Amino acid sequence: MTTVNDAAWELLRHHGMTTVFGNPGSNELPFLAGMPEDFRYVLGLHEGAVLGMADGFAQATGRPAFVNLHAASGSGNAMGALTNAWYAHTPLVITAGQQVRSTVGQEVMLSNVDATVLPRPLVKHAAEPTCAQDVVRTLSQAVHTATLDPAGPVYVSVPYDDWAAPVGTDTAHLLDRRVVAGGAVAEAEIARMAGLLDAAEAPVLVLGPDVDSARANDDAVVLAERLGADVWVAPSASRCPFPTVHPAFRGVLPASVTGITERLTGHDVVLVIGAPVFRYHQYDPGEYLPAGTRLLHVSCDPGEAARAPMGDAVVTPIGPAVAALAEAVTERGRPARWDTAEGADEASVPDAGARAAGGRLVAADVLATIDALAPRDAVYVNEATSTVGDFWANIRMRRPGSYYFPASGGLGFGMPAAVGVQLADPQRRVIAVIGDGSANYGVTALWSAAQYRIPVVFVILNNGTYGALRGFATKLDALNAPGLDVAGIDFVALAEGYGVPGRRAATLEELRAALTDALAADTPTLIEVTTEALARM
Repeated sequence: MTTVNDAAWELLRHHGMTTVFGNPGSNELPFLAGMPEDFRYVLGLHEGAVLGMADGFAQATGRPAFVNLHAASGSGNAMGALTNAWYAHTPLVITAGQQVRSTVGQEVMLSNVDATVLPRPLVKHAAEPTCAQDVVRTLSQAVHTATLDPAGPVYVSVPYDDWAAPVGTDTAHLLDRRVVAGGAVAEAEIARMAGLLDAAEAPVLVLGPDVDSARANDDAVVLAERLGADVWVAPSASRCPFPTVHPAFRGVLPASVTGITERLTGHDVVLVIGAPVFRYHQYDPGEYLPAGTRLLHVSCDPGEAARAPMGDAVVTPIGPAVAALAEAVTERGRPARWDTAEGADEASVPDAGARAAGGRLVAADVLATIDALAPRDAVYVNEATSTVGDFWANIRMRRPGSYYFPASGGLGFGMPAAVGVQLADPQRRVIAVIGDGSANYGVTALWSAAQYRIPVVFVILNNGTYGALRGFATKLDALNAPGLDVAGIDFVALAEGYGVPGRRAATLEELRAALTDALAADTPTLIEVTTEALARM
């Protein structure tokens, strides 16, 4: 007899989802006991870390990742991380164990009451199969739903007695299914946009994370060069869609109305690709666009297109759209070309004696040192939120898939995501730059890194305070608010407790030595760097 459990694992294998990220409870054991030998289980010590690892893994591979959580409590623990996955358009299939089907209505211990309501609105779809024979079809639906544009998380609650039940007679058909989106490039709209860009005197590109997700970075370079256009990265950047060493790159737009308007002044046509219009943060009201400026929007997400407060939008696959636009626009005279020659963008190394007034290191110098020593194809996971500006100013990123940041701003993404990204991309070295406040939300990921020998280099910028929060407190005249400081944490001791070698760097010379050794190792390393407490927003 083929059981639901047998068929579910076969379905996952068919879709290449042979890595399971999880933290098990009693409801999940009947499912996990049947895991085939060709699957890999990655254990996280907290569900937030579990989902963060899966988030990084799925973003880096571009394919759906499988997550197994424990009932309502485990799902609740993962909700903060789920917020980041939702806004990152990360394809995740999240399963949660449910109590025995006949007892759920009694609300016995570990029942997931109203299971489909719990994860909303942070999932594309949530389901609990109506019977055991519908479990595998529901899982199949989840895989396809998670991967169709816009990609995103899907949640399935499964009563644990369903796994031993016999499958239905139609389960075999699920392995033969293909679901392919028929969304070809909207050729007429692309041609129209190309005409508007050609007619513009000073067009500008604003590129978002979906450009990097679609690996359309190279086509974006061609588009910018043919237009001779400046390129900005959309506000609150969670990925890097354009090489930061390109002469057209201007930086990351601020997450405020007036800040964006100021940066876009002088441009008559703004083309936003693969990002919302716009994800504001700080309340700073004003005119949405400079007078006389027209906005065009290309998105894979109908919701993003519909809720934008201005501009003409087309919903279409990002990769083909960028390639089509790059082909359709007319090349202008002598555009800026990117010199890709090795050594064309050599780093300047900070003075080894550089220190802040209080004897701590300046974050910009720390980041410049990391950039100087890191491989050219290094991947960065950043969750040092008070030094984001310094990061973009000092870290050079050249290749697609080089940068990950929490898409919703929710802390706890960085350390787990770095583990997931390194698992997905073992040929490139992952460097996680994490603030001391952020680190505490995902520090258990160190255990997983140690257990599975995942060679992430974790660099903790320890300034003893929630730097970004203190920056906002200054702007909001709220410096008397409690809870702004997190002094007295020894991250080296924490790392070693989880099985990760740790070193402390109080000077740039010590940082260089520690980073050189860490990059030469084939196991994870944590480096704690004491930095100044000034928040740079």
